[in-house]
Amino acid sequence: MHSLKYIIRNGGELNSRFANSLELYTPDGKYNYIAYLLADENGVSIKVAKYAGLDKVDLIENEEYGYCSLIKATNAVLEKMKIENVTKAKVTSTQRVEKNLVEPVPLREALINVVVHNDFSREIPPVFEIFCDRMEFTSYGGLIQGQSMEDFFSCSSMPRNRELMRVFKNVGLVEQLGSGMSRILNAYDKTIFDISEHFIKVVFPFSWVEQRKNVMIQEPNGDDNGDDMKVVLLLKENPGITAKKISEELGFSTRKISRIIKKLRESGKIIRIGSDRKGYWKINGQEEAENGKTYER
Repeated sequence: MHSLKYIIRNGGELNSRFANSLELYTPDGKYNYIAYLLADENGVSIKVAKYAGLDKVDLIENEEYGYCSLIKATNAVLEKMKIENVTKAKVTSTQRVEKNLVEPVPLREALINVVVHNDFSREIPPVFEIFCDRMEFTSYGGLIQGQSMEDFFSCSSMPRNRELMRVFKNVGLVEQLGSGMSRILNAYDKTIFDISEHFIKVVFPFSWVEQRKNVMIQEPNGDDNGDDMKVVLLLKENPGITAKKISEELGFSTRKISRIIKKLRESGKIIRIGSDRKGYWKINGQEEAENGKTYER
């Protein structure tokens, strides 16, 4: 018999008869598959992968959250994504604007929807992926039989796993049935969804990507000296940082970063200590404070 102690401990209004009220039994009185997913121990694991670039070539992190109650695993993935959803700052001539990579409320709603509406019957868990410019959440199952695209975006409640949705609601992960989509569409348009026969994917572009593209377009006429100093600041902060990481941080092309680093080396402002692979950068003097200027990323 599956242990559901985690649900009882964290279920708020759930009582000792919750299994009956939430339809977690089969007709012959045994726990059903939804109960198995909610059990303290099971064979289901949610994967979270992180890549350095725009594709799946350079995997830098691969974590699994699971083999426990799906409620516990979902909360763990929520915490992971909260950490990954860092705040970036855009500095203009008049103000400093801070913004998360992804709007927090839509991110939470989409993540929970992906878990709750996933078709676990084929033992294919949802997958969460983080790239340098976006987050992708993928659930298995496609649209529910009889559900149209219009139904999907209408914010009406058509849960694939009705019992699972009710449990999520009772433990506070879902506020109101059918409300998640409206919160997502309040901040993003429908184009972030990619729906195929077997999968539903939601793609959240990072909020600072457009800012980064704008900077790259302006590169030829930009303030070269200012850009140089931004690179110097990064090298001082993290002497072991790679050109690729600098490119991602500042929004410049890797070609431009290579050109700046070459110029800084030739001018003697920075010195490479050790090998290209295991070495680090040393700042020769305090050039980052040149002309009394400071720069914020």
